[in-house]
Amino acid sequence: MRSKIPSFLSCGRILSLFALTGLALGSFGYSGTQPAPNEQGQRMTVEELEKMPKIDAHAHIMEFGDTGEELFAAALARHNMKWLDICTFELNGDDLQKQIGLAEKFHTLYPERLSWATTFTLDNWGDRDWLKNTIEVIEDGFARGAVAVKVWKDIGMVLKDPDSSFVMIDDARFDPVFDYIEASGKTLIGHIGEPRSCWLPLDSMTTDGDRAYYRKNPQYHGYLLPDIPGYWEQVNSRDRMLEKHPGLRFVGCHLGSLEYDVDVLAKRLDKYPNFAVDMAGRICHFQVQDREKVRNFILNYQDRLLYGTDNLVGWTSSSLEEQLERFDRVYRQDYRYFATGDELEVPEVREGFLARGLDLPASVLKKIYYENALRWYPGI
Repeated sequence: MRSKIPSFLSCGRILSLFALTGLALGSFGYSGTQPAPNEQGQRMTVEELEKMPKIDAHAHIMEFGDTGEELFAAALARHNMKWLDICTFELNGDDLQKQIGLAEKFHTLYPERLSWATTFTLDNWGDRDWLKNTIEVIEDGFARGAVAVKVWKDIGMVLKDPDSSFVMIDDARFDPVFDYIEASGKTLIGHIGEPRSCWLPLDSMTTDGDRAYYRKNPQYHGYLLPDIPGYWEQVNSRDRMLEKHPGLRFVGCHLGSLEYDVDVLAKRLDKYPNFAVDMAGRICHFQVQDREKVRNFILNYQDRLLYGTDNLVGWTSSSLEEQLERFDRVYRQDYRYFATGDELEVPEVREGFLARGLDLPASVLKKIYYENALRWYPGI
């Protein structure tokens, strides 16, 4: 039998939480003006796209020094960009409260430039009070302004029960947590599993970006770790969770770990109407597939796709200025890919690889860069 909302939540509180599900689509107070309408009414130039309000629906502030806040905010303002800063952690992540504190700080300082998503720790998994403590952490995050909750690939790839079995995302012990998020009118964000390349040898992976990541992070390279549940076990567990929670608004990170084939992703979008995906770190996987197939997929599912980059501040030896220069390059490359038919070099795939831009209609660009984030993250 499916678990219920925890008994420590009062009926009055539950009723007030359900009332939140009626939130209207939010907006935020960009200081920049709206761009002039495209005269063609069909396409948008790169310059118009850069000026248009946009949301990077998957980014991270992992660390931040004592200076540079204004520089960071100015970099976002140049692109008329708002970040959804997603708090995340490894299983023993002692820095969770630090991340939450940074997210709340920047949201307070620059509400027009940053919203955030909270998460919860699994350090105390199996403790008697784990559920109560988890709900309290999430509730506190919502009270401090979080618009969503993130779960990470440690579920399914690292977390184990005492009998050494891996804990998967459809485990019934998570059901009361997901019920609470749904009742609160919030969104669950899930990085569950990994790209299919994770279970391949390095020389068989689709992109150089994947090769570089798993060379650096062998602890997540499924090919080297046969005890970890396989690719389809991860995907199927996520799908079973969606079936158990049809009313839960869920955004799958990184094209829902179905990046390798838009046809396979389309089947899930058809089956689960409350399922959307962000593109963070996976746009190059669009670029290795047939251009027309990808373009038709985006046109067909234009309401279910959110622009994101996985950009992060911190956890790198490069300076803030260098990180912001990289953000500029990523954003401008993506503008060209989505808004034009230009031929682009994509080093994330491999050196010298070329991909032609998708030349998407202006109405679709507005959805994937802005409007969809407002729908899938009310209050952002």
